[in-house]
Amino acid sequence: MNTDPFRPFDTNLDQDTALSLLREAVAGADDGELFLERRRAEVLAFDDGRVKTASYDASEGFGLRAVRGETAGYAHSTTLDEHALRRAVATARLAVGQGGGTLADAPPRTNQKLYTDSDPLTETTFPAKIDVLREIDAFARALDPRVVQVSATIAAAHQEVVILRPEGTVVTDIRPMSRVNINVIVEQDGRRESGGMGGGGRAGLIGLIGREAWEPVAREALRIALVNLDAEPAPAGVMDVVLGNGWPGILLHEAVGHGLEGDFNRKGSSAFAGLMGQQVAAKGVTVLDDGTIPDRRGSITVDDEGTPSARNVLIEDGKLVGYMQDRQNARLMGVAPTGNGRRESFAHIPMPRMTNTYMLGGDTDPASLVADLKDGIYAVGFGGGQVDITNGKFVFSCTEAYRVKNGVVGAPVKGATLIGDGATAMKQIRGIGNDMALDPGIGNCGKAGQWVPVGVGQPSLMIGGLTVGGAAA
Repeated sequence: MNTDPFRPFDTNLDQDTALSLLREAVAGADDGELFLERRRAEVLAFDDGRVKTASYDASEGFGLRAVRGETAGYAHSTTLDEHALRRAVATARLAVGQGGGTLADAPPRTNQKLYTDSDPLTETTFPAKIDVLREIDAFARALDPRVVQVSATIAAAHQEVVILRPEGTVVTDIRPMSRVNINVIVEQDGRRESGGMGGGGRAGLIGLIGREAWEPVAREALRIALVNLDAEPAPAGVMDVVLGNGWPGILLHEAVGHGLEGDFNRKGSSAFAGLMGQQVAAKGVTVLDDGTIPDRRGSITVDDEGTPSARNVLIEDGKLVGYMQDRQNARLMGVAPTGNGRRESFAHIPMPRMTNTYMLGGDTDPASLVADLKDGIYAVGFGGGQVDITNGKFVFSCTEAYRVKNGVVGAPVKGATLIGDGATAMKQIRGIGNDMALDPGIGNCGKAGQWVPVGVGQPSLMIGGLTVGGAAA
């Protein structure tokens, strides 16, 4: 394992030569960059009393991009040398054609530092990590005799990025990532249910694998499993719903966040296209995308084009005031980049992506939101979901939800799905709690085949008139 700092211009490429080739690639273009990356990642999974997965992955390479208008030429290689770079130049220039573009201004510089440079993979030994997983397994099984299976995962990654821009600027970022997840399956009278919990962020592993950190996670996973063990079939129909705070913000991320990304709006394919300055949500609703929160999973000191991350207001008091932008879409829309140009790796082209997307809190006691619920669902946990960007229609499955009648929380329900569309749901928000919270650090976002880590968050919310899918009413 090579843990020396990633310095490609000292070890693989001559910086002056690389800059000359980059300038050749973007001559007559509007924008472009040379993105160099080294990434190492490790996943250890303990399942059903034994080590199920012990994987380690290391990769490095570069991606060269030249942008002209709406077209981008992109070439990438796992070989960091001049020969590979020259071949990439020839490919990227296909997008430039006869040229005629004006090179965009360089992104501003930044001194912000949002996370540590520490390497989570080297903080402790492989045997020590396995011992932690065994300890988690034993602890969770001892909590309740109904526990029949425990799965625990420790994951860590270390990404080093170097971005060379045509004006000669070199931007660097070292991005750690750690995560611990625990899933518990319980059985009673032949019925099995599961519960899971986890967390992490852009920090080292040490803060996650101590007993004081993972023990509450294991207890929460068991609590959710036991709740579901007593769950009744969910009702079906149109009803009011109260969402819990924190992780339920994943609904906001999917149903609204993707629709506020610049590329979808520039092309007119978003449900929010052409609505800038208009009321798109209830009064009091303010939604932000903020990549500058220290140590959070979705945070980035700079995006993958070299633009500093920012705290971007998207919806303010219900009005649409901004989109998330990379450099290409910002230029084509005549606005400034927002620091949201992200890519999965050097093998992928950047595009507008979310970082940490959340709704600000209101002034309502969350308990009063539930007390005002006459006949509906109180949903505090979510699993998978789907959304159609063109119309904002979503379907989300609840992992923990309760029936509420006349303000009284009743039995947990199983199999509940929330169905609606983002634009309508945002206008039907009737109450905003004062308990805004971010998720524990478990989010991943997929778009156009690329996955990036993200964060979500929200206060407790009451939304009127959502369709709840479940058993017959």
